[in-house]
Amino acid sequence: MSEELSELLKVRRDKLAEIRAAGINPFPYTYEKTHTAAEISAEYKENDEVSIAGRIMTKRGHGKASFAHLQDETGRIQIYCRQDIIGEAKYEIYAKLDIGDIIGVKGHIFKTKTGETTVKVADFTILCKSLHPLPEKWHGLQDKELRYRERYVDLMVNAEVREVFKKRSRIVSLIRHSLENKGFLEVETPILHVLQGGAAAKPFETYHEALDMPLFMRIAPELYLKRLVVGGFEKVFEMGRVFRNEGISYKHNPEFTIIEIYQAYADYNDVMRLTEELITTAAKEVLGTLEIEFKGEKISLALPWKRITLVDALKEYGIEIEGKSEKEIQELAVAKGLKDYAKASAGKIINVLYDKYVEANLRQPTFIIDHPLATSPLAKKHRSKEGYVERFELIIAGMELANAFSELTDPIDQLDRFESQAEAKAAGDDEAESMDEDFLRALEYGLPPTGGVGIGIDRLVMLLTNQPSIRDVLLFPHMKPLPRSKPSEAETEILA
Repeated sequence: MSEELSELLKVRRDKLAEIRAAGINPFPYTYEKTHTAAEISAEYKENDEVSIAGRIMTKRGHGKASFAHLQDETGRIQIYCRQDIIGEAKYEIYAKLDIGDIIGVKGHIFKTKTGETTVKVADFTILCKSLHPLPEKWHGLQDKELRYRERYVDLMVNAEVREVFKKRSRIVSLIRHSLENKGFLEVETPILHVLQGGAAAKPFETYHEALDMPLFMRIAPELYLKRLVVGGFEKVFEMGRVFRNEGISYKHNPEFTIIEIYQAYADYNDVMRLTEELITTAAKEVLGTLEIEFKGEKISLALPWKRITLVDALKEYGIEIEGKSEKEIQELAVAKGLKDYAKASAGKIINVLYDKYVEANLRQPTFIIDHPLATSPLAKKHRSKEGYVERFELIIAGMELANAFSELTDPIDQLDRFESQAEAKAAGDDEAESMDEDFLRALEYGLPPTGGVGIGIDRLVMLLTNQPSIRDVLLFPHMKPLPRSKPSEAETEILA
């Protein structure tokens, strides 16, 4: 904390003491307002009486009159305060107000000579004395890392950031209501799992003291949702956080939001169409168009979207895997410079080759369909292609937005695949599926033909709001803590 900032903190605390000394509570309990800033701007009538509340974002003027701008959730409105209207004692308190303070204002609407709608203050109430100064307009919060760490300030000073999160909320709401209108039931399943499962990912581990047992933060809700389909809920979905103990990048965060959707008597073709409908509906409702821009690139969400098999997609980039043995695929990995995967499973290598050579190059909406069996332990074998499964991934702008299967419903086949995953885990693959005996028991009771899809909400919001990083669409992205410096004597006194 700089010496200059320390002095500003002290000045604000001195003003707080003076306000209290005047018998005013600077942190009251409630305030009754009649209008928002947006309502006043849209429904202006000369001399209308209004009561508004907001944060002071600008303040100018000297002597016995002053202009300021108040900001609430809907925008900003100008206020005009004069000593001869509110009285000398009240105006003296008004003069002590700082940018960042939250106040309530009662007054009448008028227009200035420049035509700006303004509230002439008849009375005001201090609702919160701000003890920390806001950053200057062109400094302070231009640093993106600081903006992520202090999102509350970022939201105060950057209207475009607030707009991103309003759109996020609307996208989530539209998807939820679209599914409800189709007869889907929203459910909640456990976040703490006894076993890791439902995706190939490294989990976060924790421990339950009372039960004296390890638990995992869920990496996916899939296996619980399919249990519900076994139980008779034919259309279910869950939207919520999942947790993966993996790297951070522009499209990865340790916790993120996913929606998983399961529909009985459907297959991957059905949920492919559902995925198209959910995304295009959200785009049309929120943006008013299917022609969007993402990081300077034009993306068309207009249907139909391209469909291509994973094998053919790899072939387009010079990688031939069809008909190759595991040993040949390992040799291919070495030839492509992936020496660390010389002894990896065929499925692992295929996924790495796909990620490196194909996914990043797919810009327009593309369904990568019909994956090799070795890459997909929870998908149903393809009905007409030996050695493949009925699975798709949706890629837009080089990002995977959705992953879906015709779900595996044969408990004997599922047991065989779990056993293969157990062997991989024993060999050191910490992303392999665990043997979930209760899930196998559920399958033995009978899971009807089912199509399931998971859609990454954060990446979808990135795409539809043209934000370059997942951190830009998470209100509070994970950050490594800053080292804490020892406060000076002056700071200790101020903050005491």
